[in-house]
Amino acid sequence: MNVVRYDTRAVLSGLPDDPYGAVGLPIYATAAFAFSSLEEGARRFATGEGYTYSRAQNPTNQALEERLAALEGAADAAVFASGQAATLSAVIALAQSGDEVIAATGLFGQTTGLFNHVLGLMGINVHYVPAERDAVAEVLSDRTRAIFVETLSNPDLSIPDFEGIAALAEAHGIAFIVDNTFGAVGALARPLTLGAHVVVESLTKWASGHGSVLGGTVLARRTDLWQRYAPYTTPDAEGKTLWSTFGPQAYMARVRQLGLSLMGMTLSPFHAYLIFQGLETLPLRVERASRTAMELATFLQGHPKVLKVRCPALPQDPSHERAKRYFRAFGTLLTIEVEEGSEGAARVLDKCRLLQAPNVGDVRTLVVHPWTTTHGRLSEPARLKAGVKPGLIRISVGLEDPEDLKAWLGECLA
Repeated sequence: MNVVRYDTRAVLSGLPDDPYGAVGLPIYATAAFAFSSLEEGARRFATGEGYTYSRAQNPTNQALEERLAALEGAADAAVFASGQAATLSAVIALAQSGDEVIAATGLFGQTTGLFNHVLGLMGINVHYVPAERDAVAEVLSDRTRAIFVETLSNPDLSIPDFEGIAALAEAHGIAFIVDNTFGAVGALARPLTLGAHVVVESLTKWASGHGSVLGGTVLARRTDLWQRYAPYTTPDAEGKTLWSTFGPQAYMARVRQLGLSLMGMTLSPFHAYLIFQGLETLPLRVERASRTAMELATFLQGHPKVLKVRCPALPQDPSHERAKRYFRAFGTLLTIEVEEGSEGAARVLDKCRLLQAPNVGDVRTLVVHPWTTTHGRLSEPARLKAGVKPGLIRISVGLEDPEDLKAWLGECLA
């Protein structure tokens, strides 16, 4: 369906033709798909076209992939069982033992754990630097295979130098990967239009919107960059290469092969169905929660018990100018810092009516203490380097009435 505007794509893209005229998305709850003949089965396995086994392909999941690609402006998408699975698949499709990845400081704690421990086991070395062009340029080497940043760091709420890093990556022929979880599937930011080659996301957050399912995705734009990578140009036993077979789609073919066919990190079609539905209300949820976040940040900024407020919506916030440049709205996240470190944060949260949970992008407002939860397994120096302080509280704004939220936050701060 040739639709142009984001809100229309959110409700119409990806809907498959259905023999019964179903208006919504059918759930294909099956492990395998039958063939009409031996030749048909051989053709599907040889070409990857059509359906064979739900670990690799499923019509419900494909509908979700088409909708995600439409919203992010991607040429292709693949969905996975979680955001972590998507991130791992995206990176190992490019890097192998002896290679290097440059990653932004202040990444999501579990992403840092994945890079340090799992990529480390594979012999892939990761360098952490600020998400600025000059800092990235300093550690570039002939072994660098990817530059990895987040649209908005969590919980520091910093925004990378998208254009500078993209230009650097293009000049050196290196893949630029952006975790766009906090870009809300393009409702806030679309890194592929800012020079990124690949986007990964947790669909558990804004895409689903209800905190009820896990999911992740890898998306890519069309590019000839993959010709620079050995896995795509090395001939197999039959003399074929991934590039000669798939062309610009070679990267996504390898992502699917490694993450889905071989490692089996497959998204359930039931979860794909729920995420597909969640995307239909995504623009409305993000718009409403962003307005509320701005209102809360302004309210908390003047509160005597709050030492500091971070929110890109505030004109004096360090991320404000880049948010205006790169984002469609200022987002639904803010942080506050209170006196007396963890003890002060504990007193605030013990009196708080809001739900305490380590998730974001939910219809419910969620608060969390990153120092002891999401980043608690990192060393103290690593936490401080990531912008996590003992007195910091992260607030993911939901859809409650802003006056209720201000009243409840006022109570616990008092």
